[in-house]
Amino acid sequence: MTIYLDALFFLNFFFDFLLLLTVSITLKRNVKLRKVFFGALIGSISIFSLFLNFNNITLFLFKIILSLIMISITFGIKDKKYLINNMAYFYMTSVVLGGFLYFLNLSFRENVSGLMFVYDDVSINYLFLVIISPIILYIYYKQRREVSFYNKIVPVTFSFYNGKTLKINGFIDTGNKLIDPITKKKIVLINKKKLKGVVSIRSPMYVPYNTLNHHGLIKCIKLSSIEIFGIKKSDYLLGISEDDLLNDGVDCLLNFKCLEDFYVK
Repeated sequence: MTIYLDALFFLNFFFDFLLLLTVSITLKRNVKLRKVFFGALIGSISIFSLFLNFNNITLFLFKIILSLIMISITFGIKDKKYLINNMAYFYMTSVVLGGFLYFLNLSFRENVSGLMFVYDDVSINYLFLVIISPIILYIYYKQRREVSFYNKIVPVTFSFYNGKTLKINGFIDTGNKLIDPITKKKIVLINKKKLKGVVSIRSPMYVPYNTLNHHGLIKCIKLSSIEIFGIKKSDYLLGISEDDLLNDGVDCLLNFKCLEDFYVK
């Protein structure tokens, strides 16, 4: 089978460009596209390793050094942690894209010839890289965002003065900054239906709140304690909402101060 060097160079460049762009978007590096372009251009040099007499160890070191140069050119070097994170995400993204393409090729191939997959004597890696690769990376990026959402869901235990407890899932909402201006207690929001049969809401407190477009009073009840990760706090109120706050297994919106109170630094 004939392999055209210019086509292989383009495929390598396109592949590296997509990987670097995905890392930039995922980690919010906000680098200019010309830096991504030059980084991918450096990465394309790796195709010349096909014509060099490298053993496995030398080839591995060559690719590591080349990827290090790519990352440095694209994102710069601010500190060790910054560089390591960029390298780690670059390789994780490479594994996701490369593995998925390999799976697709195996699903449709007739035979494999070296680095290229062949179907009816025509390489179909071109089609996969140019059309399917951006779709795969977009799905990967969207899934990572959903994972970050689930990382903010934590098990919460509310203890009430009537001796009852309520165990539910809470979402740490950085937008919930409600604090009682008098007692200085932080407010956690929960749907009214979740409290049915647990605690009576006969003598609630009314706490004023102000947002960008709304202001008013929110109905609250006192808590004996709130427990997250085995840590108990008593300086919280439970705000009652008539509406469903979130779906997907989330029962309440935690206050942004929970990040300080319950997360071990």
